[in-house]
Amino acid sequence: MPNGETALEKLEWMKKEEARLKEMGGAKRIEDQHGRGKYTARERVEKLYDPGTFFEIGLWCKSESLGYDLYKRDIPADGVVAGYGNINGRPVYAFFQDFTVMGGTLGRRHADKMCRVMDEAAKAGCPVLYVADSGGARIQEGIDSLSGYGDIFYRNTVYSGIVPQLCAIVGPCAGGAVYSPALMDCIFTVDKSTQAFITGPRVIKAVLAEEVGAEELGGARANCEKSGNGTFFAKDEDECIEQIKTLLSYLPSNNKEKPPHVETGDPSDRVEPGLREIVPARSAAPYDMKRLLRLVVDNGVIFEWQEKFAKNIVTCFARMDGDVVGIIAQQPMHLAGSLDINCSDKASRFIRFCDAFNVPILNFVDVPGYLPGTQQEWGGIIRHGAKMLYAYSEATVPKITTVVRKAYGGSYLGMCSRDLGADVVFAWPTAEMAVMGPEGAVGVIEAKAIKEAEDPAQKRQELIKEYRERFANPYLPASKLHIDAIIDPAETRFQICRVLKLFKNKDVKLPAKKHGVMPT
Repeated sequence: MPNGETALEKLEWMKKEEARLKEMGGAKRIEDQHGRGKYTARERVEKLYDPGTFFEIGLWCKSESLGYDLYKRDIPADGVVAGYGNINGRPVYAFFQDFTVMGGTLGRRHADKMCRVMDEAAKAGCPVLYVADSGGARIQEGIDSLSGYGDIFYRNTVYSGIVPQLCAIVGPCAGGAVYSPALMDCIFTVDKSTQAFITGPRVIKAVLAEEVGAEELGGARANCEKSGNGTFFAKDEDECIEQIKTLLSYLPSNNKEKPPHVETGDPSDRVEPGLREIVPARSAAPYDMKRLLRLVVDNGVIFEWQEKFAKNIVTCFARMDGDVVGIIAQQPMHLAGSLDINCSDKASRFIRFCDAFNVPILNFVDVPGYLPGTQQEWGGIIRHGAKMLYAYSEATVPKITTVVRKAYGGSYLGMCSRDLGADVVFAWPTAEMAVMGPEGAVGVIEAKAIKEAEDPAQKRQELIKEYRERFANPYLPASKLHIDAIIDPAETRFQICRVLKLFKNKDVKLPAKKHGVMPT
């Protein structure tokens, strides 16, 4: 530290020391980071934030731990770059762990900086971003490191639903460290860089004698395709940064604001004749739901949430007449669009995220039922499926449901019927709505007639046709006010935009309570 110099000399020393600290782990470790195909923390800041807007908090922080004489070591910024700035003109707080400084390990001061950022973000009403690239808890600091994680987890929970909390895992993130990302709203991953798991390959080998590599166990693909931990998958860090910017463009800064409106130039009354032919004549034939959605939303642009996981349901953000919407829709090209354990978890979380941040929800329904089988039953499809019922019922944002084709049994309710709080329910003329599909229903209620018929097969087909004409259509539900209107598919965009405008200021107050008990 300087002593006795003039004010200008002290300022000069401060500037030189700042420059040294900003070099973080130094040239050799930065070179090693680049050799792994990764950016440093400060490079990530520069690429993510608008030029010249990032203000750093805690550059001079360092460990005070007596263990292993850490207090004597040079640990620039204690291994984490923290602060705030503008991303596309909007303020966002963030902390970036720097692997070049002690492997980005988390110590007491490191955790304090992260907590400071989260507290300030909540007070300022700004989103917070965590960029994880860390070897985990700093073992030399012992229980202080674990206490630091506890402080972070607590804030993740308390601030949940108040400001958006985003996490990008762009390096290792193992053990207890993975729970902060898990408590946040979403996780961005990078192919061949992300490593997220509770117990690593060496522990698994030692305990279970099972050989597995880090990439196979907890890489970006494993987390996005198999476990569903990952929300967004990027081929490299540049794509990941663009995904972060895109998601932020759909979100408000906090739970008291509405999502940002953008003039897209796509008329709200646009009629799309192609929608009249998108659903196949044969009820069991698949089609691409994403193609349907792109014909409805502004300029055909959708931004998918968990694109690689539970592909039987599509969850995405889009805009309708410039306003942000969240969309949940069956994908008939995967498992016929049936609801199963994974897609129920995926959809229910997305619904609650949208509701927390005032994003209206659109549902496009083509669901034949819940996926049958022992794996689903023993895996808990009852409690997992109940999450969607809970999430839809709890959500107070505008909810608009459009039945495109199938809507059978409890899965019809699970996709937000009027009974679960849909503000408006539309149906296309191709809609089939009943307790069961015609084939299954006839097998139950007409079993005796089929058995006693001279030609059981022919009788069965006749009864199926009769049931379909009587029940599997939108007209009977419409006559009982389960449907508000049967619409021309080509006018779907216009009708939805009109309803969204009507419900723009929807205000619903749920009964006062501490909190509900959501199915697990």
